[in-house]
Amino acid sequence: MKLSVLDQSTAAKGRPQAQAIRETLELAKHCDALGYHRYWVSEHHNSGNIVGTAPEILMAAIAATTPRIRIGSAGVMLPHYSALKVAEQFRVLEAIAPGRIDLGIGRAPGSDQLTSYALNPNPQNVHDQFPRQVQELEQWVSGQPLPEGHPFQKITAQPTGPTTPEMWILGSSDYGAQLAAYFGLPYAFAYFFSDGFGVEQALDLYRKNYRPSEKNPKPLCTICVWALAADSEEEALYQFKPRERAMIDRKLGIRQALMSPDEATRPYSSAELAIAEKLHRKAIVGNAEQVTTRLKELAKSLDLDELVVVTWTYDPAPRHRSYELLAEAFGMTNSAGD
Repeated sequence: MKLSVLDQSTAAKGRPQAQAIRETLELAKHCDALGYHRYWVSEHHNSGNIVGTAPEILMAAIAATTPRIRIGSAGVMLPHYSALKVAEQFRVLEAIAPGRIDLGIGRAPGSDQLTSYALNPNPQNVHDQFPRQVQELEQWVSGQPLPEGHPFQKITAQPTGPTTPEMWILGSSDYGAQLAAYFGLPYAFAYFFSDGFGVEQALDLYRKNYRPSEKNPKPLCTICVWALAADSEEEALYQFKPRERAMIDRKLGIRQALMSPDEATRPYSSAELAIAEKLHRKAIVGNAEQVTTRLKELAKSLDLDELVVVTWTYDPAPRHRSYELLAEAFGMTNSAGD
């Protein structure tokens, strides 16, 4: 089974936010050397703990400093932007790293409503236009002309080249699954975002309604799942504390940089404790064997041959170690996943 990575560039309390971006670049090189198949970066805005705002720029830096791993966005929040501009950006990325670029797109704002408006002050029912944007983007990215009579038919997204980015639809609901199926595109479900709710239905809808396309004759899907492995279960639970605290704060409307594990272990209120207990029941956290077993069981239950793993830790070293342990447990090598 293939393992891939989703990195959200999480900021840590007491350290400059810019350091989170540099840590993303270092982790990408680390995971490339370990044999991971893909390395995806996310887009969020005006967030106190997720500071990757421009995946296309991060991808360019990763592409220039890694020799093998596929690099992608998970994802570009398309309603904020012009489909042509996104196509041009990813055509440039494809020129930098031919055959290694994934273009994952989503419909969610990746921010609050005010920030979303600041990103696109003239939305004009952008969500209703999303399918049209996807169609235009796919045509421009692939180098195919838009349909006869389309007002943009004479426009080409440059630079052109012999290879094209692989487009993915990202989502955590039935909408994205059905759209990906309609256009014959790969689909990634944000399992970590929804606590797995609705994943079976979304993947079933995608597979049953899939319309084969020239580039993707068969459905291709994966899930992005949160997991953390350490040398012992005790150490894993300790390193999980910042993520646990962040998720509790999020449910309370608070978004701030990750606390250290020691600070995050402060006593919980009764309401916070209830959230923490629910998180623990679902969290894939433990030693390498425990986490590997859970991931393999999840992949088997959903009939997947690839998982995209996202991991948050306060310090970068435990995150690096987690990906090392999973690479060893899954028998990956430097050439694995190609």
